[in-house]
Amino acid sequence: MKPWYKELFINYARTYDKEPFTQGTIGEVDFIEKELNFDKSKIILDIGCGTGRHAIELAKRGYKVTGIDLSESQLQRAREKAKENSVEVRFVCKDARNLNFKNEFDLVMMICEGAFPLMETDEMNFKILENASKALKTNGKLILTTLSALYPLYHSVKDFINTGVGDGISSANSFDLKTFRDTSTFEATDDDGKKKTLSCNERYYTPSEISWYLKSLNFKTIDIYGCEGGAFSRSKPLTTNDFEMLVIAVK
Repeated sequence: MKPWYKELFINYARTYDKEPFTQGTIGEVDFIEKELNFDKSKIILDIGCGTGRHAIELAKRGYKVTGIDLSESQLQRAREKAKENSVEVRFVCKDARNLNFKNEFDLVMMICEGAFPLMETDEMNFKILENASKALKTNGKLILTTLSALYPLYHSVKDFINTGVGDGISSANSFDLKTFRDTSTFEATDDDGKKKTLSCNERYYTPSEISWYLKSLNFKTIDIYGCEGGAFSRSKPLTTNDFEMLVIAVK
C-alpha cells in the first residue's frame, strides 16, 4: 500500500493546480527572487516541486532550476506546462530522502509542504533537511515552509480540529500532544472525478525544533517568520495564529 502522500498525487495534477493554496505563485516567486538579490546566475533546486508552479515561474524569469518530486504524474504535468511556457526546467522523479546532490545549488526551496514534514518519522523528515543541506553550496540559502505547532498548541486541540484550517475537507482529526502529529481522514477527487479517501499523518514543528535541526546541519543563520501563502515576507512575525511558518536559513 502506498503512503498517503504518494496515493494523493496519482492523477491529481490538474486538480492540484486549481487548489486555493496554489494560487499565490507570483507573489511567492517575487519573494524568492528578492532573496536571491535578482541574481540570474543562481542555480535553484525545488524539492517537492509538484506540477512545477514555482520552478516554471523562476525559469520564465531567467533562472536555472531543477525540480524533483516523488510523483511522476505531477512531473508529467510540470513538463507539459514548461513546454507550454517555452522554458527549460530539469524535472526528475526522486525521493527527497535519497538525494545525491553535493554543493550544487545556490538555493534549495521546499514550499507548501513539498516534502517536509509529510514523512512517517522524524528521522525521515530530518533526512530531507540533511539532503537539502548537502545540495547547497557554501553560503547557499534554504527557503522552507512548514506546519507550525504553535497554532494547535495555543488554540485548544478541539478548536484546532474543528476549524478545518488546512483545507476544509479533513475530518476525524487526532492531534497527538506527545508527537505533534496530526492524523486525519482526507477526501479528494482526482482528475477523472474519482473520489479517494486517505488516512493522512503530518508532523507539526515548533520553531525551536526547526532551529535545532538546521543548526545541527551547520546552517549559520536561521530566520523564522509567519507564513502567508502568496505573500511571503520577512516583516511578518510568527504568531500563534499562523498555521505555517516561513524558514530562511543560510549555510
